[in-house]
Amino acid sequence: MVSRTTIDAKILSRMFLAGAKNLEAKKEWINELNVFPVPDGDTGTNMTLTIMSAASEVRALTNPDMEMLAKAISSGSLRGARGNSGVILSQLLRGFTRGVRKLEVLDAPAIAAAMEKGVETAYKAVMKPKEGTILTVAREAAEKAVEIAEEAEDLESFFAEIFAHAEAALARTPELLPVLKEAGVVDSGGQGLLEVYRGAIDGFLGKEIDYSSFEAGTGSSLTKISPQAEADIKFGYCTEFIILLDKEMSDEEEHSFKKFLTSIGDSIVLVADDEIVKVHVHTNHPGEAIERALTYGALSRMKIDNMREEHQEKLIKDAERLAKEQEEQEEELPEKEIGFISVSVGNGLTEIFKELGVDYIIEGGQTMNPSTEDMLNAIDKVNAHTIFIFPNNKNIVLAANQARDLTEDKEIIVVPTKTIPQGISAMISYVPEKSAKENEEAMAEAVSKVKTGQITYAVRDTRIDEKEIHEGDIMGIGDKGILAVGQDRAVVAKDTVAEMMDEDAEIISIYYGADISEEEAQKLTDALSEEYPDCEVELNMGGQPIYYYVISVE
Repeated sequence: MVSRTTIDAKILSRMFLAGAKNLEAKKEWINELNVFPVPDGDTGTNMTLTIMSAASEVRALTNPDMEMLAKAISSGSLRGARGNSGVILSQLLRGFTRGVRKLEVLDAPAIAAAMEKGVETAYKAVMKPKEGTILTVAREAAEKAVEIAEEAEDLESFFAEIFAHAEAALARTPELLPVLKEAGVVDSGGQGLLEVYRGAIDGFLGKEIDYSSFEAGTGSSLTKISPQAEADIKFGYCTEFIILLDKEMSDEEEHSFKKFLTSIGDSIVLVADDEIVKVHVHTNHPGEAIERALTYGALSRMKIDNMREEHQEKLIKDAERLAKEQEEQEEELPEKEIGFISVSVGNGLTEIFKELGVDYIIEGGQTMNPSTEDMLNAIDKVNAHTIFIFPNNKNIVLAANQARDLTEDKEIIVVPTKTIPQGISAMISYVPEKSAKENEEAMAEAVSKVKTGQITYAVRDTRIDEKEIHEGDIMGIGDKGILAVGQDRAVVAKDTVAEMMDEDAEIISIYYGADISEEEAQKLTDALSEEYPDCEVELNMGGQPIYYYVISVE
């Protein structure tokens, strides 16, 4: 019988996993709460990948005590953190686990104090905390917990009251952030946190939660096999194979493949690396799994056995060891005093950064924010005493800062670039003869002079920055909001540039995306050259997805 006045590590583990599972189930809905109606709303995805990184570590534990559980949650979420919302969630979890790790059982006052510690830790991680966000929901929930903890008669009513207060706090976020009110949405990060709370309460109440399809959030994807799936054998064949990929499997392909495997079987283990994917599935139709796998590449080490002869733990360890061995075999970069890491997306933009002297490119950006773990791996690969990191996206800066704080053997300088053009300008301003500090100051100065406009399309109807936007409209998004809306890409691009121009402007740089031909981009370049004869207009192939043009004015 579950105690209604205290919880132990076993119950807390169940609550955490249930919270993670509920967030995963709601992630696409949370993505759609993005204020800007762009096709890269990713708050739900970032928070899910963050918490799933911790969930994988928790699921790997056997009968953990509170300290072991706290370490798994904290370490997994910190390293798997993606995007601002994911980093804040990881800090909430980090603070909470610090508050409980030395305890054997938690009563209402202990839970309230830990929630308060989580909020304190998260606020410290954000340079300029903004109300009307996930921080507000977390803070108000913690404040309510502290207020009622001493008088709480049982945890069920304690949790219910906290949740109701958090729900009300989320509903008030549009009053605190006018941009939310104008767009007609609540804060997406706050909604994500509420779903974690909701799932955790379900876990506490003992509601049945399916844990068999957790995804790791640190680059590879690892789905653990649930003990229940082991006991209830519904499928006759254990099917294993390795796919030697023709090309790296995208996140969308990986998700689609996993969804297909789920439709024909269970007990799925899928470990994806750059060049291989290792697959295990229990199914009555092994041929269908093999046929689908062949669409991604050649197959190796195929094995079809009676599922009772399986050794799932060995499979997982073999796959993890294989990934580790491949990583260790990568050639180490030569030692140097100063190194550079940049986030980039698109072949053209990546080549530009490499030509400017960037040592290591982290693929990511608008459509997939790199995790803290991705940053740490990059730092490990660059053999330099001092490393500059260019996040090139406002939603990646916190993850970069978190990686910096977790690095002890190298000096890490995060230049808080929020757009690709800012990163390019920062890298151009680097002077080898200057000290790291002098270069950091010069980079900050260069970044401050860059205005960026990004041309994309709207995925839903909304109203923002006093502009009516309809699904399918072309939008020009500036550093602080929507600059232009229309039906024609070139017209919107020119209107966006017009909004960014001032009397000090000297250079207009155009980076055209994967969906734009060179001819179309050249026409825009010619038009801007004619419109602004005193400015130098540069055209570059960016190759970025989603965004037709990224344009900077300096």
